[in-house]
Amino acid sequence: MILLARIDQLPLDVGVHLAAVRDPRAGAVATFIGQVRNHDASVAGEVVALEYSAHPDAEAVLTRLATEAARDGVLALAVSHRVGLLQVGDPAIVVAVATAHRALACEVCRLLVERVKAELPVWKREILADGSHVWVGLT
Repeated sequence: MILLARIDQLPLDVGVHLAAVRDPRAGAVATFIGQVRNHDASVAGEVVALEYSAHPDAEAVLTRLATEAARDGVLALAVSHRVGLLQVGDPAIVVAVATAHRALACEVCRLLVERVKAELPVWKREILADGSHVWVGLT
């Protein structure tokens, strides 16, 4: 089982994730790319960038989530989350899951993305066109 899980300050490369899950037994590779968009319905104003910051344990949490997602039938899994300053269009999270059949690949990919969104200790600051900023997801 190939497992890649990392928090990275460098731009995320989808090709690296696809290469990491390459397996001759795989009939399906499901991918997800979450990218920075120029708006947020909960914020007034145009989003021009996001800045992600992570708890020091974030990579360990991501590794745990990926390991738990890699259940029977998953041949390989790769997930990365970006930190630092990202521009509109930049990938913030990339997930790739290889399995023998598409249903499992799609299900595991979706469930992992949902768990990462809910459990990964990463925080997001939206930078708006007017120079202001809003922290998102803080409680």
